[in-house]
Amino acid sequence: MMFNRLRFLYVALGCGLVLVPSAGLRAQQSADASAQAQQAAGQDQEVDPLKRPRSDKERFAAQKAVRQELKGAYKTWLNQDVAYIISDQERKAFMNLSNDEEREAFIEQFWARRNPNPDSPDNEFREEHYRRIAYANEHFAAGKPGWKTDRGRIYIEYGKPDSIDSHPAGGAYTRPMDEGGGETATYPFETWHYRYLPGIGENIDLEFVDTCMCGDYHFTIDRGEKDALLHVPGMGATQWEQMGMAKKADRFNGGFENLGTGPLGASEKSKEFDRLELAAKIFAPPPIKFTDLDSFISEHKLITGPIFPFEVRTDFVKVTDSTVLVPITLQIKNSDVTFVTKNGVATGVVNILGKVTTITHKTVQTFEDTVQIEQPAELLEKSLNRESVYWKALPLVPGLYRLDIAIKDVNNPDHVGIYGRALNVPEFHDEKLATSSLILADKMNPVDSHSIGSGNFVIGNTFIRPRVSSSPAKPVSFKRSQALNFWMQVYNLGINDATKSNQAQVTYQIIDTTNDTVIYQKELASKDLDPHSDQLTVEKTLPIEGLQPGKYKVMIKIDDEISKQEIAQSAPFVVE
Repeated sequence: MMFNRLRFLYVALGCGLVLVPSAGLRAQQSADASAQAQQAAGQDQEVDPLKRPRSDKERFAAQKAVRQELKGAYKTWLNQDVAYIISDQERKAFMNLSNDEEREAFIEQFWARRNPNPDSPDNEFREEHYRRIAYANEHFAAGKPGWKTDRGRIYIEYGKPDSIDSHPAGGAYTRPMDEGGGETATYPFETWHYRYLPGIGENIDLEFVDTCMCGDYHFTIDRGEKDALLHVPGMGATQWEQMGMAKKADRFNGGFENLGTGPLGASEKSKEFDRLELAAKIFAPPPIKFTDLDSFISEHKLITGPIFPFEVRTDFVKVTDSTVLVPITLQIKNSDVTFVTKNGVATGVVNILGKVTTITHKTVQTFEDTVQIEQPAELLEKSLNRESVYWKALPLVPGLYRLDIAIKDVNNPDHVGIYGRALNVPEFHDEKLATSSLILADKMNPVDSHSIGSGNFVIGNTFIRPRVSSSPAKPVSFKRSQALNFWMQVYNLGINDATKSNQAQVTYQIIDTTNDTVIYQKELASKDLDPHSDQLTVEKTLPIEGLQPGKYKVMIKIDDEISKQEIAQSAPFVVE
């Protein structure tokens, strides 16, 4: 129909009156037509929806869809493997991750922060968790996997109960007096008893009832739910009902439990809210360990007491093309820690909470630990002029982040310290010569084969404890009696196609920065370190007892003869 109307219009114009514009108007119309033609041509070029730029709203929606589209192993891990032990905050952070590299890093840190022995390559918590899942699937399945049942969930979260009162066939049952007394018949049920559950309390009884008689025991806070004769008139009377002192209808008074009245009825009614609170705690996600410290990071709560000072150092080490290991080192002076002496041992305890967020406030990594410093009481005074060092290595995708850390002196709760800085994780581009951070350390040594890549202060096959400056404006310091250790990795060396080997010159120097004089220099060929790799590790231990007190720096230069690239790194230090 539209085509016919247009055709009629064209015919009418061809046969009807035609107005001829003036010359000036024709010129203007010609210019306008030319502009419109150019605009139309530009519009025609943008017609392809695949090439048309998306609006901000469309782009944000697409990014959100990518983040939330979990598939395969990651969806199984979140919704099955750790469904009962992951906190709400961790779940939200995981859902906001945008690629598999971030998810892998998150999962690694998720288990690492729960490892009872961080120095061990074996994670006992993770192994026990998956053992519990396997046990639940084997013993509690009921038309659905065992991990989905209430008994499976409780077992996975809290482990094996200390005792179980099991009635798998139900049947005749003599009620205890706190349930009203008297005889009745029950559905199959079990009562699990735990002597103690952290964060919940002591002597915890959890009841599960199989009202469908199908093996699916569900958790209940109503002890009367297992009564199979509850709604059968004239049967299953309680002791007081048998004595004519109560009626069965009195049980259905709108309370949480449909128990018959008895000698202890009033006191049991007062405990109903306790049972409701118990259920809430049992099924609540694990809380953040240091909620008080989290408020200083998330809510920017102000410190009201004396500030707990500490220093932070961050380094960057390439792991893969898309992942960078970020070792974070905290240094705390023992003199700033409150020690409590008991049985001849002085103990200081510090809680540490760290969080890495993107510029859009998306949490990508968290860590929390308790550091305990112990000294014999008679040696406490001498140890106060020393420092304690904490280390955490986080895998991150290159990009700009914010690192927030809060610490608390447990023996002096008002003694809190906070740290917040930008964290720019570098990207190590292919074909471009690059290096890790140059780390100056007070301790460095190779580790055994079982400790490679795991444990505190371990990078690859080297134990290296970074020296931390007493303030951001000052270089690290060494005593003349100490050894100077330095460590650095080099990436993307050129490889000769014919010999399959690298060809670079490595030069490291000790420079007196007072007069810019080189006082020590050593040159090495890359083939003497690792001849067939595009990556090298430069590590050296030097005695500094011959150096006079003053300011110095370590300079490492790499001259790659194959790629024709050069790079240098330096780190200042002071000899006391």
